[in-house]
Amino acid sequence: MKKSIGICCFYGNWSIEEKFVLAKESGFTGFEIDLSEDGPVNLKSTPEELKSFRALAEKHGLELSGLMSFLYWGANAASSDPAVRAKASALLERQIECAQQLGIDTILAVPGAVGVDFIPGAETVRYDLAYERATEFIKAALPAAEKAGVTIAVENVWNKFLISPLEMKAFVDQFGSKNVGVYFDVANTLAFGYPEHWIEILGSRIKRVHFKDYRRNVGTVDGFCDLLSGDVDWPAVMVALHKVGYDGWIAAEMIPPVPFYKHCPEVLIHTTSRAMDAIFAL
Repeated sequence: MKKSIGICCFYGNWSIEEKFVLAKESGFTGFEIDLSEDGPVNLKSTPEELKSFRALAEKHGLELSGLMSFLYWGANAASSDPAVRAKASALLERQIECAQQLGIDTILAVPGAVGVDFIPGAETVRYDLAYERATEFIKAALPAAEKAGVTIAVENVWNKFLISPLEMKAFVDQFGSKNVGVYFDVANTLAFGYPEHWIEILGSRIKRVHFKDYRRNVGTVDGFCDLLSGDVDWPAVMVALHKVGYDGWIAAEMIPPVPFYKHCPEVLIHTTSRAMDAIFAL
């Protein structure tokens, strides 16, 4: 398995090059970037800028392991508003374009939300309608993804949608394409299930993995915590990953870093790397 770290783990006034340096010094070989409105990879990035960004990562011995986007939380692909759904579709199309130019073969997609507790005033969508719209959302982007050689990997997130491994499996399988898979987040299952069950059921559909930890007794988004300090059964997770033959990228997604590292935030990067090494050795 290959060790990567997400850009969301970095808190501080660092340039992207400084983040690359810290990631490499901490023992990571991969870096998961996000598509944002104003970050180093953004909605208006030119092909030349993306080429330069990729070269910068390679200069520091890092491979770009994945492309995600927090913008989906403001663009629900299952929304009842056609304009919002169109915004989500445009975002997915842009992700595919950027990924191809960055040499990234898998992107993280949020196919829609039934509801989102941690976003005040978030729209609530009836489950069956969300499923239909999410299906159309992925289906519409699939030809572009197949042409670009990019896999759309659906993540299990706190969107009250695709909340069981059986449902996630059926959702992915309906497309009948190797360019649709799962971006599996270990800790996101803990509030209502067991990640080792998800891994064994999803098997080869898993194209990328996120590592973070979670404390069930908190029960809210504040329950996310440092690796090895929560309730994830890491030995069982590693047994399951080996059993299904997963040997791809695993990216740390430590969110939010601020409450735990108000000072010396670089320590989070180092400790996360050490924790991942220990988990990989289980």
